[in-house]
Amino acid sequence: MRFSDQPGSGQVEEPQTLEARLRQEIAELKRQLAEQNGAAAALASIDPHKVHLQRTWRPSAVAIWGICVAAIALLVAAFFAGYIPLERRNQVIRAEAQQEEQTVPRVEVVTAERAAGASELELPGNIQAITEAPILARADGYIKTRSVDIGDHVRAGQVVAEIEAPELDQQVIQAKATLEQAQASLEQAKASYQQGKSNQELAHITAERWKALVDKGAVSRQDNDTYQAQYNAQTANLEALAKAVSAAQSNVNAAQANLARLTDLESYRMVRAPFDGVITLRNVDVGTLVTAGNTLLFRIAQTGTLRIYVDVPQSYSEQVHTGLPARITVPNLPGRVFPGTVTRMANSLDPASRTMLVEVQVPNRDGSLFPGMYARVDLRSPRGRAVDTPILIPGDAIIARGSGTQVAVVGPDHMVHIVKVEVGRDYGDRLEIVSGLQEGDSIIAHPGDTAREGALVNPVQAAPQKQKGSKDNQR
Repeated sequence: MRFSDQPGSGQVEEPQTLEARLRQEIAELKRQLAEQNGAAAALASIDPHKVHLQRTWRPSAVAIWGICVAAIALLVAAFFAGYIPLERRNQVIRAEAQQEEQTVPRVEVVTAERAAGASELELPGNIQAITEAPILARADGYIKTRSVDIGDHVRAGQVVAEIEAPELDQQVIQAKATLEQAQASLEQAKASYQQGKSNQELAHITAERWKALVDKGAVSRQDNDTYQAQYNAQTANLEALAKAVSAAQSNVNAAQANLARLTDLESYRMVRAPFDGVITLRNVDVGTLVTAGNTLLFRIAQTGTLRIYVDVPQSYSEQVHTGLPARITVPNLPGRVFPGTVTRMANSLDPASRTMLVEVQVPNRDGSLFPGMYARVDLRSPRGRAVDTPILIPGDAIIARGSGTQVAVVGPDHMVHIVKVEVGRDYGDRLEIVSGLQEGDSIIAHPGDTAREGALVNPVQAAPQKQKGSKDNQR
């Protein structure tokens, strides 16, 4: 308490603030604590066991209320220091979100267009020779000479190797001797036949004479019967001799056929190319023992025209037909395109892969292509009516959701409409739409969160891109 010392004021008490009273109480507590510490020190110097007898300090009611008020003040200060800025930030965020909702988003759109007038189907394939055949030995023996090697171009009938077959030579000599024996037997049979024929004629004349004499009664019937029997015997003998001549002739024919067979086999000692082509494999060398029908000597391929087999998917099989032009490219010859033509079709689908086997032939006059190369075949086919041409859209414009495949169409009122579509063929960067879209519809190129039903957008035409929808890549 303080008292005013001004004249005439009397002893009037001035109000004190809470802070001043708290400071005064704290100073009083410090003073009492110092007195207690001094008293405890004095007692400890006399009797250390009396230190615990010091008096316990108890705060006054004013101090407790002061501490409570101070805590409340700290809480109020913390509330105003944290809550108010946080609330202001939330208000700013809500304002920005509301402003963003009210702002019309800018989106890129593309126009749904129909595909080109011609469809291109790109398929992989392996290049093969139009004709390829193994050359095997037809005679047993040893390779005497070899005149070609791999990579050599040969003509039809050209000698590529010679086989030494002494056993075959001896068989030919034996067959010739057998033929000569058969021919001699034939000549002998023919001579016997002529002799038998003469005897049969003589017996016939004699029998006729004795028959006439019997009719006149000049000779006995017994003698006539004897001559008649001789005539019949000569006739039967003549027939037997004729059969012997026929058998000898058959033996001659058999000997001639055997000799011809061995002669043909002997001609196979000279191995010749069956057609014009290139030697792609050599499996023997000089001195190699070969067996007829088992030893592979060479492999020849005709590379003037090559063929490629491709598997056309079921969805494209109706567009492929015989005579359809094709474009062939190979990775190791960039920039070169080889023209080809579809020559054959299986006209049946493989039930395992649902594809149809198609043969494409390509001329190879300069020899740039080799059998075994990997190639890409582009099959071009004109489409039907313009109304049948499919609509193509970018692949990124598709929205895949649980309700199905959809696209975001922007109407004339700049409002988004989610339309369900049916996808046809996949062209890689573009997709074919079977139903759900019309030509000229504006579609959001890259739909995101803005692609919502009824959303208002600001459509901007996307940059034009090269259309690849007419080419189908089947890797």
